[in-house]
Amino acid sequence: MLEFVFLLPILMGGAAFFLPVFLGRGILIVAALLHLQLTVMGWLGKLEPYFPDYFSSSPEGLLVLLVTSFIFLFIAIYAISYMSETEMQSEHIFISCMLLFLGTMSMVTLADHPIVLWIAIEATTLVSAPLIFINRSKEALEATWKYVLICSVGIALALLGCFFITLAMDIKEIDAPLTFSSLNAVAGQLDPIWLKAGFIFIMIGFGTKMGLAPMHTWLPDAHSQAPSPASALLSGALLNCAFLGIYKVHILMHVAGLGAYSSNILIGFGLVSMFVAGIFILNQPDYKRMLAYSSVENMGVIAIGVGIGGIALYGAILHLIHHSLIKSSLFLSAGNILLGFGSRLVKKTGNLARLFPKTFVAFFAGFAGVSGFPPFGIFISELLIIMGAFQRGRFVVLAAFIFCLTLVFAGAARIVMRISFANAGEEILVEERMLRVIPSYVLLLTSIGLFLWMPEIIFQVIIDTIKVLGGSVNG
Repeated sequence: MLEFVFLLPILMGGAAFFLPVFLGRGILIVAALLHLQLTVMGWLGKLEPYFPDYFSSSPEGLLVLLVTSFIFLFIAIYAISYMSETEMQSEHIFISCMLLFLGTMSMVTLADHPIVLWIAIEATTLVSAPLIFINRSKEALEATWKYVLICSVGIALALLGCFFITLAMDIKEIDAPLTFSSLNAVAGQLDPIWLKAGFIFIMIGFGTKMGLAPMHTWLPDAHSQAPSPASALLSGALLNCAFLGIYKVHILMHVAGLGAYSSNILIGFGLVSMFVAGIFILNQPDYKRMLAYSSVENMGVIAIGVGIGGIALYGAILHLIHHSLIKSSLFLSAGNILLGFGSRLVKKTGNLARLFPKTFVAFFAGFAGVSGFPPFGIFISELLIIMGAFQRGRFVVLAAFIFCLTLVFAGAARIVMRISFANAGEEILVEERMLRVIPSYVLLLTSIGLFLWMPEIIFQVIIDTIKVLGGSVNG
């Protein structure tokens, strides 16, 4: 049944908590492989939901699920070497929470009931919080509390948004199941006032978890304090799950004839996020926080693309895929830098190109990729969003979009160049190991591969994801 996709990692995560560490590491890899296999089976239509009133395989959900499962496999491979190098405390808790995190995120992608979706997104907060606190430092404790409190408040607002959507049904006395598929079928009959109110609260609530400014304040602290495998998952997978909640309600708004309203809100939050990220990246002293603010920027890019629609919507979905691949790779490379230099501060690093040549290639290539240079997929996704804004006559949005991209690039380039080529001491704490380099390379090569050739099955799912909003590859 389809529910096995999230039940498997949850059950194996529970088992890993009680088993010895060496068995837990094996369970982590086995669970990642089995989860990817179940995901592929779901894509091929071989798994049917046992509880169809709560779960279903929507195109947008399957897309996020595949991205999550794919990057988790390589993050898990990296984590095995990372844990052995750091002699991590409470490693069994780390492995268990990683698998529980995968399970709850998978549950988000398959949820068709708004309240089940809300429960799953809240569960991702609870199971991922120990990953941030795993080092048990004062800074990690502060970051964990900020993450839990801010995200929980945001999720509470999203729950209120879900209640407003049910009111939009009750006021009109509509007798239909409370699922996204059923709501879309009767969208034209829903009360527009309560729908608008519901979208605002869901946008703020799930936007907090997505990392959109100004609700993003938990994200830089959490990403900088979490171990690098957890940071890669937070940025490469969790933010997509929060976006999925917003996207499903945006579809409902569009079908109800309120698409212009929700689109403008998405564009507004997207531009603010990009601008805030650009300001904070300038002179950023911590390279992991720099990557976190880059995630804020890229979530803004996705929101703008979805809000513009047309060919920009296609670009936004491509951006989601390639950002997950590239940013996960960057956080894994940042983990190698942290192991090697023993500090997250930019000023305490340098000469990466000579001291860690394999990590340098991955880190610099990841920077080029996330900055929108070919042959990485973000080049085409941002180009499509620019084309979409031009076609729709959104010239002010287009100018602000390009300005923010330039601002972020300027700030990030300064940091990356300092880490890569500035003079530094010869002392390094940990040598490079291929097991901590290969996952980054594979993720980057996957982005290049999808830029050069998109498999038909993935292309068709993307088209199915955007066509309900009027998106297309032709504008």
